[in-house]
Parts: sequence; structure tokens; C-alpha cells
Amino acid sequence: MNKEEILNCVEKLVQMHKKGLLGGEVMPEDSNPNLEKNSIENYNYFTLPMALNYQRNSYKLWESANKTWKDKETQFVFDTINLEKANFEQIQKALLKYKIALQPNKQTEIWIKLCNTINELFNGDIRNLFKINEYDVNKIRNYIQKDNKSKFPYLSGNKICNYWLYVLYQYTEIKFKNIEELTVAPDTHVIKSSHKLGIISDEELNLNNVQLIVIDRWNELLKDTKYCPIDIHTPMWLWSRNGFKELI
Repeated sequence: MNKEEILNCVEKLVQMHKKGLLGGEVMPEDSNPNLEKNSIENYNYFTLPMALNYQRNSYKLWESANKTWKDKETQFVFDTINLEKANFEQIQKALLKYKIALQPNKQTEIWIKLCNTINELFNGDIRNLFKINEYDVNKIRNYIQKDNKSKFPYLSGNKICNYWLYVLYQYTEIKFKNIEELTVAPDTHVIKSSHKLGIISDEELNLNNVQLIVIDRWNELLKDTKYCPIDIHTPMWLWSRNGFKELI
């Protein structure tokens, strides 16, 4: 397909999503305890599980996160400051109880490291990350993905960083500058949809850098159109997840 044909498909996807024809009336992150939107607890809730969101069912991850929060015995894992009072085994047990962590050692270590980063760099308040970067999407990503990449395990990845910021934009009261700079989050479903639309070739589908290719292609394709790349993430994700329904 040429650019005009792909953009026509994009328009159909977006409209189908708005009409509920792709599913998605309930998104994975809708499974949450409905905390005060601008509270530190809400920001932690939508930040920490993101670091464990790879190669797994997103719905089950957020169901696990919600159960972990609502259980008074396990809720402490979302409190980065108080987490320092617990030992590794206690944290591990809490993360495994409702399977928010699936890899007992590795994912417990990731969770602890991210909490330590929040405590050390932002005085225990992740909201300070956005403040010191002037709420600018580009500055925030540069801070996480380049300047301090090792301190943000998995959260700094190409796939999840943009999606994490998008989720915060949706589920907290944060107002980002340059929100249009958020790219698609090239997870498995978005990559498959991009391939289905002809954004990437059969050969590119299997390349190690396919995520970066997908990001670049969508940035270029949607340049000077009414859509930002992140606008089409959810329609493409749902389209793939539900078996590529015929576009109408």
C-alpha cells in the first residue's frame, strides 16, 4: 500500500475504535483502585508495574497489581520509601502473592531497583522526575533513556517508555509539554499491525531493531497529519489482539 492507502486504513481503524468495533471498552490499566489522580500513590501505581510489563498478558498484570494494592499485607510494595524497611524475601513474597511478579528473583530485583531510583533521585516522589524536566516529553525521555538508562530497568525501553508516559497522561492529572512527540509503543501487537498495514516488510519484521524501525516509520507517516503516533497505538493494539477484523 502507498502512503495514502495506509492513512485511509488508519482513519478506518481510529473510527472503528471510537465505535467500539475493535473491543477495548475495558483496557488493561482500567483495573486500578481509583486513587486520587494527582496523588503520589496513583503515580506509583501506574509506574512500578510497568517495569514488569514484558512478554505477558497486560490484563493479567494490571489485575494482579490491583489485587496487590487492595491487600493491606502487600500494599506496601507501592510505597517506595517504606519498601526500604522490608527485606528481599518480604518484598518477593508480596510481589508473588497475586503474581504481579512472575520471575521471583529478577523481577523482584527490578522492582526494588526502580524504587531505589525514585528514592535517590526524586526524594521518594516520582512526580519530581517530571518537574525537574519541565514536564517536557523529550526531556523526560532523554533523562530516562540516555542520561540515566541503567537506573530505570525496562521502563527506559523503546516499547514501554512512551506507553508509560501515555498511561500517566490518561490516568493522572499530569499535563505534558510536547505530548505529540510520544511515539507508538512498538510491542508485539503494534508490530504485527504495522506489518499488516505494510509499514514494515516481511524481512524487517524479524530484525532485532524492528521496534526502532516501527517508531521511525510511524513518525514519518503521520508527520503533518491530524494524528500523533501515540493516537493510533490503542487501535492498532486492539486490532491485532482481536484477530485483525476487516476494516470498514
